[in-house]
Amino acid sequence: MNFTKMEGLGNDFVVLEGPFTPSAGDIERMCDRRRGIGADGILVVTPLDEGRVGMEYWNADGSPAEMCGNGLRCVAAFATRQGFVKGSDFTVETAVGPRSVRLGDGVITVELGPVQTHAHREVEGTSMREVSVGNPHAVIQVEDPADVRVGDVGPRIEAAFAGGVNVEFMTVRAPGVLEVRVWERGVGETLACGTGAAAAVGAACADGLVGEDATVRLPGGDLGVHLEDGVAWITGPATFVFEGEWRG
Repeated sequence: MNFTKMEGLGNDFVVLEGPFTPSAGDIERMCDRRRGIGADGILVVTPLDEGRVGMEYWNADGSPAEMCGNGLRCVAAFATRQGFVKGSDFTVETAVGPRSVRLGDGVITVELGPVQTHAHREVEGTSMREVSVGNPHAVIQVEDPADVRVGDVGPRIEAAFAGGVNVEFMTVRAPGVLEVRVWERGVGETLACGTGAAAAVGAACADGLVGEDATVRLPGGDLGVHLEDGVAWITGPATFVFEGEWRG
């Protein structure tokens, strides 16, 4: 099986051409960083017509996920490189509906869909705002994300939500600039999370901390987030790492 390794701000993926549905065991083996290829998840890209491709995504533990923002940019770059689509603007069909993508000069802008902010909730004495970006998030405002023991706190917060949740630890660093660390359900802490960045901006905007345009500083790099009529767009890179053949 041929594969392509890609990453967006250090959030890395094994990308496969569809139609194809890997088993949960195959996903875990491919994503294993010691005995496999190593990745945060698996993306399957299926050509549909000249202006559309399909995207399916699974976390490293084999569980399916509704949306992946950094993965969506990688899908856009992969589809273009493979000649699945024509032009720099096209549509990616996802589990939560069609999403528009635009390839620019060294960066890719993708539509994540509506950002829905909900009420604050308290878990283990910690206040957080629930946010949906096609997938569920819990955004926690902290003094400094660097001081958070993400590997301890993240799993406990995730376990408190039915079906799990992605957890963002966020602070405002400057006007229009957020710093964020993310615990991703089914993966663990990642260097970047596109939907997590959008969720953090949505929560901060709802709390009056930032406007609808913000830069999100993640461990893997900076991501631009723009909210337009409640819909999130993110802009950042998508990088090809290497190609190979999986025989596991």
